[in-house]
Amino acid sequence: MTRTIESDLTTPRTFGHHVAGRSLTGPPLQRFAPATGVLVAEYADGSADDVDAAVRAAYATFGSTRWQRTSAMARAELLDNLAALVAEHQKKLAWLDAQEVGKPYRFALGDLQQGVAHVKQAAAIARTLRGESFTGISPGYSVIADRRPVGVAGLILPWNFPALIALQKLPYALAAGCAVVIKPSEFTSSSALELARLVDAAGFPPGLVNVVTGTGPVVGSALVEHPLVRYVSFTGSTATGRSVLKAAADSVTRVGVELGGKTANVVLADADLEAAAEGVVFGAFANQGESCVASSRLLVDRRVAKEVVAAVIKRVGQLKVGLPDDPHSDLGALIHPHHVEKVVRLVDAGIAAGGELLHGGGAPGEEHLAAGAFYQPTVVGAVDAESPLFQEEVFGPVLSVTTFDDADEAIALANNTPYGLAHSLWTRDVERAFSLSNRLEAGTVWVNTCSDGSPAIPFGGIKGSGFGREAGPEGFNEFTEYRTVQFRTERRQN
Repeated sequence: MTRTIESDLTTPRTFGHHVAGRSLTGPPLQRFAPATGVLVAEYADGSADDVDAAVRAAYATFGSTRWQRTSAMARAELLDNLAALVAEHQKKLAWLDAQEVGKPYRFALGDLQQGVAHVKQAAAIARTLRGESFTGISPGYSVIADRRPVGVAGLILPWNFPALIALQKLPYALAAGCAVVIKPSEFTSSSALELARLVDAAGFPPGLVNVVTGTGPVVGSALVEHPLVRYVSFTGSTATGRSVLKAAADSVTRVGVELGGKTANVVLADADLEAAAEGVVFGAFANQGESCVASSRLLVDRRVAKEVVAAVIKRVGQLKVGLPDDPHSDLGALIHPHHVEKVVRLVDAGIAAGGELLHGGGAPGEEHLAAGAFYQPTVVGAVDAESPLFQEEVFGPVLSVTTFDDADEAIALANNTPYGLAHSLWTRDVERAFSLSNRLEAGTVWVNTCSDGSPAIPFGGIKGSGFGREAGPEGFNEFTEYRTVQFRTERRQN
């Protein structure tokens, strides 16, 4: 087995909170690698007082003369510095995420490369900020409008793409001129702490970006409820998102929430079936299926179902489950053993409701994986639309298969969940593609592709998948408030 250089990082690592450019200690919170069961990191288990210290540091830095006098062009230059530093340290950051998430290192490295692109995109937005003017309202009366930073923003990160999602939020907040407090997942905090150090090294004022580690009920709740936090960007489960929204309501804090998903790959009979099968497997099993946009439902025209499912299973059978430092691994471990138990329960429920196990369904048999939280890539056929496997987010390497007889039934099946994050549609007919994509209820619809994107394209959901957008100009706008300044140069005419 070939090991990357980054796998030789000394472990376990010890981190404190990152507040005002300094490391603050606290009671230890241990993280064991899900692929090996080995202790890899100890973070500080944060308290409400730690959150208060971080928020006040951010608030003071945001209001400082130095930061207030920093132009958008100057912020763009600092973001360029940050992009260069993240690129320089991307291998280390990727290994931290690979170790703590359990994902293959080569995919974690791809996450960091996408993250660098987000930092560059945020810098480009800062360089091209524009306002509006309203000059035709009445004689002697003009209005200018622009966007101002909200102030202190709280960023609450999930565990599946720790560095990438941090870099989908943080650069846009900094481009807007905000100060930030980050609450990473208690399972995957290392890369956020290292990113905060890189922000300071890039020339941003200490205290502008702070990180408090710990659990959601303590640290996350204190951050959402803090009176000096003006905006919260949350990525996580729909259930936790509801709690965030309730907590933010009392203080009338703005919130953007990117929540769970139940993406469908809708394959019509006229599609390029080989391309569709390839896309289905990538969308369902990338990142072990631990992705909000994982296309965990294959909806396929009954006339071509046998051919498509056979092509899918052939590809799934070629996927290798392995350790993060194995360069040939396609799937790694799940985040922790209790999550494996959840995946098993949903697969069992799908089969009990009439589904047919077509592939996988259990832990891999390799001895060197026995200590980890691994689960085989699994395909379940004949899944009923009311089955828990069809309706609930699995967040694991599981694909359900359901057939349909016509396009109307396909659209109804795709929309028949509480979620609305993304869907994919496979067809060669351009007219049908436009017509049917307009009927799919999702923030993103992919046609003849899946799990695609760019830092220039806003991303977010509808329905139970949340609201607000990340990336692109709309992602930047989330961290701003719209302001008008009205000038009257002539007296009113009575």
